[in-house]
Amino acid sequence: MGAAVLFTDAARRALLVEPAYKDYWEIVGGCVDADESPRQAAVREVKEELGKSIVPGRLLVTDWVPQRPGRTEGVMFVYDGGSLDELGTADIHLPPDELRSWAWCDQEQIRDRMSELLARRVIAALCAKAEGTVFDLENGFHTH
Repeated sequence: MGAAVLFTDAARRALLVEPAYKDYWEIVGGCVDADESPRQAAVREVKEELGKSIVPGRLLVTDWVPQRPGRTEGVMFVYDGGSLDELGTADIHLPPDELRSWAWCDQEQIRDRMSELLARRVIAALCAKAEGTVFDLENGFHTH
């Protein structure tokens, strides 16, 4: 199980982070620890990856992901981190051993920088945020 947080800017771009140990970008998030709720994991991951203390907003996406080589099946939860302006990003501190950089990305950049699955999930989360709804995804695809 995993949890992530979608931050956006005034132009409705997503904040992506560039992991030092992967060849594709992600949104802030990670695995839920034992005895930790997805929402608690989202708070912890934002603190670890951006150095920011936040209270996540509403749930935007649940995404069931099937088993694949080296990974069990799982469920991802994506929460709304709100909109950040220049002041809101001024205190971002990336852990240098984990993340190289961060950037505001539009949908084309999301597709270019992320894996296909993650891009589908993040674009769905952007749509859910804009539409005021929650999307129930399977492998990044809408279920209906």
